[in-house]
Amino acid sequence: MADTVREIERKYEADNDTQLPDLAGIGPVAAVAEAGTEDLDALYYDTTGLRLAADGITLRRRTGGRDAGWHLKLPVAPGVRDEVRAPLSDVPPPELTALVRSRALDQELVPVVRLRTRRTVRVLRDAAGTPLAEVAEDAVRAWPAAGAVGAGEAGAGRAGARWREIEVELLGEGDAGLLDEIGRALAAAGVRPASAASKLARALAETGQGRDGAAAPHTAGPDERRTDGSGKAAAKAKSKAKPQGKGKGKAATKGKGAGRGKGAGAGKKGQTAGDVVLRYAHEQVRAIIELEPAVRRDLPDAVHQMRVATRRLRSAFRSYTKVLDRAATRPIGVELKWLAVELGVERDREVLTERLQEALAGVPGTLRLGPVDARLRIWSERRRAGARDQLLAVLDGPRHLSLLKSLHAFLEEPPLRKAAGRPASEVVAGAVLKDYRRLARRTEAALAAPAGRERDEALHGARKAAKRTRYAAEAARPALGRPAKKFAKRTKRVQQLLGDHQDSVVARATLRELATQAQQAGEGGFTFGLMYGREEALAADRERALPDLWRKVSRRKHRAALRP
Repeated sequence: MADTVREIERKYEADNDTQLPDLAGIGPVAAVAEAGTEDLDALYYDTTGLRLAADGITLRRRTGGRDAGWHLKLPVAPGVRDEVRAPLSDVPPPELTALVRSRALDQELVPVVRLRTRRTVRVLRDAAGTPLAEVAEDAVRAWPAAGAVGAGEAGAGRAGARWREIEVELLGEGDAGLLDEIGRALAAAGVRPASAASKLARALAETGQGRDGAAAPHTAGPDERRTDGSGKAAAKAKSKAKPQGKGKGKAATKGKGAGRGKGAGAGKKGQTAGDVVLRYAHEQVRAIIELEPAVRRDLPDAVHQMRVATRRLRSAFRSYTKVLDRAATRPIGVELKWLAVELGVERDREVLTERLQEALAGVPGTLRLGPVDARLRIWSERRRAGARDQLLAVLDGPRHLSLLKSLHAFLEEPPLRKAAGRPASEVVAGAVLKDYRRLARRTEAALAAPAGRERDEALHGARKAAKRTRYAAEAARPALGRPAKKFAKRTKRVQQLLGDHQDSVVARATLRELATQAQQAGEGGFTFGLMYGREEALAADRERALPDLWRKVSRRKHRAALRP
């Protein structure tokens, strides 16, 4: 069984003759205690193309020290990583290889680097003796893994590297701001920030195994944030575990960074439609790839964020057909739709259960007739049973692997059409307006539909069109600036209203099912009927609100602002 430890640390390097300063008296540090010396022997694994290292991920088998075993390190934020641990074994354990499948695909994980480290550890304590941080002074030797296999001295006859590294890691409830104070003290003593993000990255560079002889670059995941050294990013990451890969998924997937108005600042001058659309599509593909480990680890909101990324990417394929070849993207879109459905099984149950529980909480006790709480709980648990196992089976299956390969191939060779080379503003504005016209047709048809099932279905179709229009406008922000941002925001209001209506439709169907079950069990369905009536009234309220909202959203001036 794998365990996870969150690491918040800073890495430094120093010349052999550089003396480390006495850190007692730095901030709350009252004493520095010697914690001994360890000899560590680690073998790092990756694909032959270094796919893991390219994303700042390390997988190693290490002996010696206090935590011998397999360690998989996943980046969360600058200076913050989740270390997933598994017991020692001869081959990489399946529970860890599953977490890198979205990067490694079906490529074999092989030894790439061997490190031997003599580590001297010191613990920084406050006046009460509480550990605050650990300072590890490492004398590192590195060789290509091929020279480390077999009898005899590791790396015999092979090019190797040596360096001195210092790691400062928070312990327990240590304050992330302490790392800044320690960093300043180390800098004053001539200690430098590490030139590489990890020992593996430096070893790859210095043993000539990185791409073009350099360390494999780390592509920052959507959860990562740059920091000015204040320690705020580390403190936030420490206080709340978030999915690796998306963190604030909205910021990572909406194409932020756009200009703030039309004309000057409305977008980068000279950018093409291909630049804008590929940037957005790239963000969604990276989100899917980077969120998969978080979904497997069952981290909060990971399933929802990954599902949103699949929908955004599929929507971009359908909206920007002048930029991306539909013949190439259509098959990927079909698979993205399948994946979104699979991701939605548990998510939809969770959202619906929460809605019904909140509705039930609003029913006075005198009107709760029969074991309604228990019946709702049983209904939810029955649908939850097996849902996670089913999702993991999907992620482990050949169809998902094929989709991942298609996404990687899309990043490497995007299927651009001729219009991709045209100025961005004119192409993306046309795509947004085309989606808007589709939304307008569906909304007006829904408003004219007779009440009941026909209108419900028409409103649901309009909701889907609103979401697609919103995503198209969000993708266009780097080219169209503030008008696109405002257009997306207005369209989102329509989507949310129609989404609430659709949630009510689904909730009413479930309440009817629950009432029938209760009736058949002799419990009576009064309370569920009462909740049904309230949902019906809520849906009617949303239908009454739609015409006025649509009049505001559909004003001609909003569309005119998008045109270059």
